[in-house]
Amino acid sequence: MSWKPTAKSVTASHLWGSLAFRLTAGYALAGLFLVFFSSVGLYWVLVSELESSTDLFLEDKVLVLRTMLRDRPEDENALHEEVELESAARRYEQFYIRLLDDRSATLMTTPGIADQVDLGRLVALTRYRPDRTFRITGKQGKSFRVRSAAAPVGPTATRVDTIEIAVDVSQQESLLARFRYWFWAILSATFAVYPLIAYRIARQGIRPLEEMATTARHISSTNLHERIQLEGYPYELASLARTFNQMLNRLEESFERISRFSADIAHDLRTPVNNIRGEAEVALARARGAGAYREVIESCLEESVRLSDLIGDLLFLARAESPLTHLRREMVDVSELLGKVREYYEASAADGGITLGTVIPSEPVMAELDRALMQRAVGNLASNALANTQPGGRVVLETHTETSMIHIEVSDTGIGIPAEALPKVFDRFFRVDSSRSQSSGGTGLGLAIVQSIALLHGGSVSISSEEGKGTRVSLHLPINSFLK
Repeated sequence: MSWKPTAKSVTASHLWGSLAFRLTAGYALAGLFLVFFSSVGLYWVLVSELESSTDLFLEDKVLVLRTMLRDRPEDENALHEEVELESAARRYEQFYIRLLDDRSATLMTTPGIADQVDLGRLVALTRYRPDRTFRITGKQGKSFRVRSAAAPVGPTATRVDTIEIAVDVSQQESLLARFRYWFWAILSATFAVYPLIAYRIARQGIRPLEEMATTARHISSTNLHERIQLEGYPYELASLARTFNQMLNRLEESFERISRFSADIAHDLRTPVNNIRGEAEVALARARGAGAYREVIESCLEESVRLSDLIGDLLFLARAESPLTHLRREMVDVSELLGKVREYYEASAADGGITLGTVIPSEPVMAELDRALMQRAVGNLASNALANTQPGGRVVLETHTETSMIHIEVSDTGIGIPAEALPKVFDRFFRVDSSRSQSSGGTGLGLAIVQSIALLHGGSVSISSEEGKGTRVSLHLPINSFLK
């Protein structure tokens, strides 16, 4: 039995996957942790400061009593005031002192100490650890910090008395209790309020993303001209919007190229097919002689060859863009290759009254290339040059090396290419002559194929031209293969 997601599970999944929810949870948890750890830190600082203050008070009292017992042991009035009377004058944080002689007999004590402090426990805690401070609970539930210290009596220390001091810190406990109460109250309020604030911040933060998504949702192949406005966006989102707009520019350009491709391919395929159909219909309209039928067959064959060449070029471009395309590399003498291309097109050049020549080094120019593809690339360049050069002109095939690169150049003295058309000459089916006639512009795939072959070899292709003076196309290829 297969599980089907319910509306409840889909809603929960959508909620957990929501950026707003994640940002809200992140902000809320960060705020809660900040408040919690800040409050805990302040609480422990307060506890530490209160304990330190009480310990300093105890130390100060011990120091005063030790000084009095050492310097003025006979001044009982001063001791009486320090031990019995001063605490009575305090309303809060009262303290209790007991002075014992060297036989643990009580010499002087603050009134009420026995009612407040468990003296037995005080003695037990401080007997073996003098000069240390401890916390105990008194008989009436109050908290005390207690300390015991030895006090030599007289300048010559005729005996050593014991000072026991207990300070009532119940007010401090009340203060800390109120702090804890407000701590939990503030933490609870934070827990309730922070998610709302965090959600508001998250929604405000992702609003530009929603606006971008809305714009993107409305964009289709019919309105690729729409763009996301960058004004008012944060830098990061403006960068994202700019990147998205650049992608739309590329898509729009691709769609325009595909539209032109569709129109051109439809025309270029329809023309030979219609010619073949027309010739066949005329031939079948009435009985003809063998010679007439032969002319029809020859005409159909010519159109079929054009159609086959066009389809072959398209298939080659499709394969060239596949990442699985592999080259059949071998060591090729480029000078020899250019010579063979010249020989192949020499008859066509002679028929057009064009001089076709080569400029090659005396030494062989060797490179790892796919011989068949490179012959096709140079042949396409030579064919274009001859087609756009007037009688009496000149076409030159040239090669030379430079460090690890080999350069193959085909130049002519033809009609040239307008400057505004140069950036597009390597686009498929682009032809400077918009008439699309086969005689004036070919199929528009020749330079696209040349560029694909150069890229397959890890190289590049460039073009320069001037109207009325000619065109130069250069292939730049690595001598050694690094893309095997």
